[in-house]
Amino acid sequence: MDTARLSGFIGGLWDDEVVPQLVEYIRIPNKSPMFDAKWVEHGYMDKAVDLLERWARGKLAALPGATLEVVRLPGRTPLIYIDAPATLPGCEDTVMLYGHLDKQPEMTGWAEGLGPWTPVIKGDKLYGRGGADDGYAMFGSLSALLALAEQDIPRARCVIMIEACEESGSYDLPHYVDHLAARIGNPSLVVCLDSGCGNYDQLWLTTSLRGMTGGELTVQVLEEGVHSGDASGVVPSSFRILREILSRLEDPATGKIKPQELYVEVPPQRVEQARRSTEVLGEAVYDKFPFAEGMQPVSKDLVELVLNRTWRPQLAVTGIGGMPALESAGNVLRPFTAVKLSLRVPPTLNGAKAGKFLKELLEKDPPYGAKVSFKLEKDGSGWNAPQLSPWLEQAVAEASEHYFGAPAAYMGEGGSIPFMGMLGEKFPQAQFLITGVLGPHSNAHGPNEFLHIPTGKKVSMVVAEVVARHGEQAKRG
Repeated sequence: MDTARLSGFIGGLWDDEVVPQLVEYIRIPNKSPMFDAKWVEHGYMDKAVDLLERWARGKLAALPGATLEVVRLPGRTPLIYIDAPATLPGCEDTVMLYGHLDKQPEMTGWAEGLGPWTPVIKGDKLYGRGGADDGYAMFGSLSALLALAEQDIPRARCVIMIEACEESGSYDLPHYVDHLAARIGNPSLVVCLDSGCGNYDQLWLTTSLRGMTGGELTVQVLEEGVHSGDASGVVPSSFRILREILSRLEDPATGKIKPQELYVEVPPQRVEQARRSTEVLGEAVYDKFPFAEGMQPVSKDLVELVLNRTWRPQLAVTGIGGMPALESAGNVLRPFTAVKLSLRVPPTLNGAKAGKFLKELLEKDPPYGAKVSFKLEKDGSGWNAPQLSPWLEQAVAEASEHYFGAPAAYMGEGGSIPFMGMLGEKFPQAQFLITGVLGPHSNAHGPNEFLHIPTGKKVSMVVAEVVARHGEQAKRG
């Protein structure tokens, strides 16, 4: 393989076609179904699928025998399925490359001139919702395959799957995997480009992903709001009861999750990887976040911060209901308070069991007999990567040096990719290359999200080289 030629090919393709396509993709407000109940009527998801499909179909001629289908199961979000036959004679191995095209909602707080559906290029950064999470994935995957074809480098069969439900927990994806099972086969390598990176200076492999459970907690005390001067001291505040119930789950002083049922023992290898990642990142472990002036992280121990973020349960309250806006808040004791809870759980904890435990914990013994309900909305398990095969570890190390000019690094991620846990169960012998472009300040899900374009290019180059090395390994049997 001519790595300089490969770099030039992928870099040119990104500049000429991929970045302009991503600019148009960012304009489409194709929010995931959880955030747009009328996604079918609005048609934005189909528009995003059409954009990716048109570009991909225009590239298939360079991949002899490759096919593309937009698979649509009744009542479910669509899925793009690309099948590129092996160019290595006699090879029966399969590489699966995964990504998603649905997006998180708008979020407030975008800087002047920026917005979720307003693509803006500033220097090396493409701002807007979904470019980094995860619209670039199909473009990056196909760029890698096209780069190998340009040099006639043999490879195994590759299938690309781009779903449209990941940000809602991938609840449609198992149905597609079952529907396509005979066509997918048994992948020996899975590549996922939906993860993060500790910096933009080297390749980062994700070693674990947390699971997630959560939903809507509601505390009701009245049938309607009443004068606070009349009722306070007689009717318990729904907000105070909610605080008390949440304290069963989370220590309000430290943020530590209380129930031991939500913890697992952290594998020693992951503790050591956390230590090594802090040696690389230093204070970037926490100063990548836009802290308000004077704010400090929950601990000054960097290793503890990494483990908190990757292997320990943590709670976030992501929404609130039952409260009027500040300018409309009268002297009323409100009838109810509702909050949206997102509980990240350790990679090896069963997500369904965690969700059941959470519901029982929050609903039992309601203070004052209040009407307390928890509507469970998600309960996905996490994922812990299998040990890398020697060939893959070496391929990753060399590819990082070739395209980043620095050693590869390994670290768990605090987010969730539901597909990985499912694939880990279905294909226990597969190897996994999980990486991504969500580095410092890229702010996926939040305001000012951006794609670091040079990292997108380099990750595509790494994928190309690893797929080529996988083909060499397959040839050896």
